[in-house]
Amino acid sequence: MPRRPIRRLAPALAALLALLAPAAAAERPVKIGVLNDMSGPYADYQGQGSVIAAQLAIEDFAAKAGRPVELVSADHQNKTDIGAAIARRWFDQDGVDLIVDVPNSAVALAVSNLAREKNKVFIGSGAGTAELTGKQCSPNTVHWTYDTWSLGHALAKALVQQGGKSWYFLTADYTFGKDLEGAAAEEVKANGGSLKGAARHPLGTADFSSYLLQAQASGADVIGLANAGDDTSNALKQAAEFGIAPGQRLAGLILNITNMPALGLKATQGVYIVTPYYWDLTDGSRAFAARYAARHPRRAMPNDMQAGVYSAVEHYLKAVGTVKEAGDGRAVVAAMKATPTDDPIFGQGRIREDGRKIHPMYLLTTKTPDESKGGWDYFKPVRTVPAEEAWRPLSEGGCPLVKG
Repeated sequence: MPRRPIRRLAPALAALLALLAPAAAAERPVKIGVLNDMSGPYADYQGQGSVIAAQLAIEDFAAKAGRPVELVSADHQNKTDIGAAIARRWFDQDGVDLIVDVPNSAVALAVSNLAREKNKVFIGSGAGTAELTGKQCSPNTVHWTYDTWSLGHALAKALVQQGGKSWYFLTADYTFGKDLEGAAAEEVKANGGSLKGAARHPLGTADFSSYLLQAQASGADVIGLANAGDDTSNALKQAAEFGIAPGQRLAGLILNITNMPALGLKATQGVYIVTPYYWDLTDGSRAFAARYAARHPRRAMPNDMQAGVYSAVEHYLKAVGTVKEAGDGRAVVAAMKATPTDDPIFGQGRIREDGRKIHPMYLLTTKTPDESKGGWDYFKPVRTVPAEEAWRPLSEGGCPLVKG
């Protein structure tokens, strides 16, 4: 007798659970992980600044995802094994759907492979290597802010056209630095210039004196710094002490606003950079920078990679709202590619088949001390590099996702 009511209740209970299941699934939080250097030579250039940018994007666009959004962060210490272990744990155990930022190209390539294996999403903002959209492209990866091809080609072309015909490189001795040097060297040669040599240095080098003496002895018109973060700052400081400029021009291939307070304008006169974002370019870029600086413990302005985290997270959350399922990484990336991008950071753009985010780049040069209004007023625009010129042609990358 007691069993008959239970048998009657079983179908009703199953139906109730079936009704509740979609609602429960819809409430599963979207989980985003910011993975970068929090304690080493890139800590100021991504670090907590990228976490702040992601937080701002979540506050602005979480409603687009249709569910709660959670944020975690970690320090990969510029070590591939540590970065890969964190990514694997986040994907396998902690329910992270998106990993974003990831400076250090070796770590970025490892995370991209893991995202593909686990069908999650990886968006590189701090990552530089153009291989992310080349032979190692993935249906789960988007390369957002910049890459070595764009920076190397655009800046080298501009400087060769201004008379910097011969080049010597100081290069960070890992994937990113070699890619950056290769891209710039390719453009130098394509425009009739010549290469005088290169010196490779370890990541996190403090003393550049021997490398700078080699570069000075080469007699090259331009010394190209194919490095980033504190390495770039240390090299430029010591070059100023050695009096290398104005006899030889210094090209900071990935110099940005974060380097400038420690360097100052006197040490960087005549320096050109290429960037997709500078805080003082437009009303939209200034408004975002003001919000970001208000959150930053040192009231710093965002650089392009930190701004890129905001832009990337915004577009990702919109795509999750379209797909309705953050757990299917390939579907989310496909939705991101299908929808044009539009934000106050980079304006209008799109994501190509190979995962390359397309937007204009800007050639800037340092202001003179008299031109600067002080504070973070370091650069002025020289030229806009149109989107169709700024990135490697789709047919030349070798990405297996590109048909025809």
